[in-house]
Amino acid sequence: MEALASWLVGVPVWESAAVLSALAYLILAARESKLCWYFAFASTAIYSVLFREVSLLMESALNVYYMLMAVYGWYQWRRGGGDHKGIKIHTLDMRSHGLIIGAILVLTLVSGFLLSRYSAAAWPFVDSFTTWASVIATVMVAHKILENWLYWIVIDVVSIPLYLNRGLEMTALLFVAYVIIAIVGFARWQQQYRMQSARMATPCGEESCA
Repeated sequence: MEALASWLVGVPVWESAAVLSALAYLILAARESKLCWYFAFASTAIYSVLFREVSLLMESALNVYYMLMAVYGWYQWRRGGGDHKGIKIHTLDMRSHGLIIGAILVLTLVSGFLLSRYSAAAWPFVDSFTTWASVIATVMVAHKILENWLYWIVIDVVSIPLYLNRGLEMTALLFVAYVIIAIVGFARWQQQYRMQSARMATPCGEESCA
């Protein structure tokens, strides 16, 4: 496994493949296409090895989790029949977001302290923050919670200097693109949510009135 990991890191094409797959995932997710999860699985399989080799231990573990969530997300988005929009976009109230943010901060402090004390992890608190925030934001994507894009904007901005510091310039550039795509994704999902809410508010629900 170590020989394979070294080979992957030594061949830039693998980082390129991970970047292109990750871009495809995010663009397709913004379009609510369940095909996004196939690209998510491919990208995270590569990154789980790449990040371990540059001592971003939490990021490596996060990408193993992403692989599992790619399968879960694909299943979730298939619900409701063949339509790729089988589940609907919805939102969370401010109390729920307050609890989520509080949980992220607590987990960040705990794992950051443990990593700084017992491992050689680089930037342990930043690494921990992006990891725990991403864990929760990925669940939000799988359940089509609108605000997931706002979480990703913050995560992506924080991740850029982290990857630059570890020599992953192409990945850092990917996250610059991520910020832009996340803004567009939020706008698209917000528009879709408003249209969806307007249809549900009519007397006939989602069906057109005769």
